[in-house]
Amino acid sequence: MTIIRTVEELKAIYDSTSEASIAKVTATLTAEYRLMIETSPFLALATVGPEGMDCSPRGDKGGVVRVADERTVLLPDWRGNNRVDSLLNIVRDPRVALMFLVPGSNTTMRINGRAVVSVDLDLLESFEMDGKHPRTVIVVTIDEVYFQCARALMRSELWNPDNFVDPASLPTPGLLLKAAKAEFDQETYDREWAARAAKTMW
Repeated sequence: MTIIRTVEELKAIYDSTSEASIAKVTATLTAEYRLMIETSPFLALATVGPEGMDCSPRGDKGGVVRVADERTVLLPDWRGNNRVDSLLNIVRDPRVALMFLVPGSNTTMRINGRAVVSVDLDLLESFEMDGKHPRTVIVVTIDEVYFQCARALMRSELWNPDNFVDPASLPTPGLLLKAAKAEFDQETYDREWAARAAKTMW
């Protein structure tokens, strides 16, 4: 396998960065960037720590984050599987990257910044949902924000209903677990999963 080992080798096979790709990067949220981010119900959160990297899906009703100001977004940490990989990374290395998706739009938004994990009671209670509130809130200070070229979503036709896969054709969560650990009780897990998720959504 022939691999690239230097920056010079890499730059030799790619054209110069376009003017628009540089101009789109800002240190604060413009009104337009804010609208895109507040419209997004889903993001991927990338973190790094001593044990390695993590990329975690995050979703919420309406906007997945709350914009506190032009340099700060707030991400509530709702109930999950309690692995807390992202949080473990953040408390030891604050660097984070967020990628936002807006259903139906081929334009994605990206934030690179630094985060802290807050347990401020007033902040937690401000996110109350169905009488419950998150255990923590990830407070992200923006270093740079920009939109991403639409080509990846255009090539994948991500929002085209004709390309949607029938979930029945894919392995169930229980089957995935059994493949990883042979003695796992696949049938019980799959049978109880939907009801358990509904009760622990918030």
